[in-house]
Amino acid sequence: MSKKPSEKDGSLESQDAHEAAEECEAVRAPGADESHGDLGLPTMGDLVRAADSIGEAADAYTFDGDRSSHTHESGAPRRRALVLGDDDPRDGELAESIESEDVVWQGKIFDVDRLRTRLPDDRPAIRDVVRHPGAVAVVALTDDGRICLVRQYRCALDRVTVEIPAGKLAPGEDPLACASRELLEETGMVAGKMAYLTTIAPSVGFSDELIHIYMATGLSFERSAPDADEFINVDLVEVPELIDAVLDGKIEDAKTVVGALVCDAVVSRLSPDPAAEPHAM
Repeated sequence: MSKKPSEKDGSLESQDAHEAAEECEAVRAPGADESHGDLGLPTMGDLVRAADSIGEAADAYTFDGDRSSHTHESGAPRRRALVLGDDDPRDGELAESIESEDVVWQGKIFDVDRLRTRLPDDRPAIRDVVRHPGAVAVVALTDDGRICLVRQYRCALDRVTVEIPAGKLAPGEDPLACASRELLEETGMVAGKMAYLTTIAPSVGFSDELIHIYMATGLSFERSAPDADEFINVDLVEVPELIDAVLDGKIEDAKTVVGALVCDAVVSRLSPDPAAEPHAM
């Protein structure tokens, strides 16, 4: 593994970019405008700033490749009861302080922000974070014990996946109302009852997306109305069959895995325990 250049030696990326900038400046036409140049080339200042930004980002993402600058270790394992995040007095020692945040990309569904933070040991770091409006997902159960699943092509994976119905929240939309709307739009189902199950953060390493999962029962069919770019088929599958597929690693969609397992756990807890029933006389 090649050693990361030290600050004394300078960043290789920055050195290369500075050399390119000098070459670019040399071929720029005499009298060219400083901001753009007659040839439409970036100025030396533009390239220097870009090089500094690239080098800074590279440094922020290569802490795991160069351990010469720190000696800290993970906390020793402790046997204890479950303590949720931010509830442990030691959690304050893990927190980063956010010094600035800028939007670097805006998309149709989410934005990407670049955060400059200060690590617990006072080193600077850069975090690219996906800012997402949030979403809902619905575990929809029929009266005869089947779960409603949607089949949909996912461009990111370049294949069709099997999932529980879901969709993103509109600005200011109540999650419960969104769950009812998405269930109707994608499957044509209307729920007689809707109950909250849990909320998951599927990609905490780089996204603030939260998915609120609901259970829908008392279903009746009306008519689906998917979005213009959604093409969906709907399956009604026996719940144990889906649970088996999840446990066999055949369902990879995170919200569907969680929804199926939570549904199974709820059903198991609500079902009477035969061992606890009094024996017939």
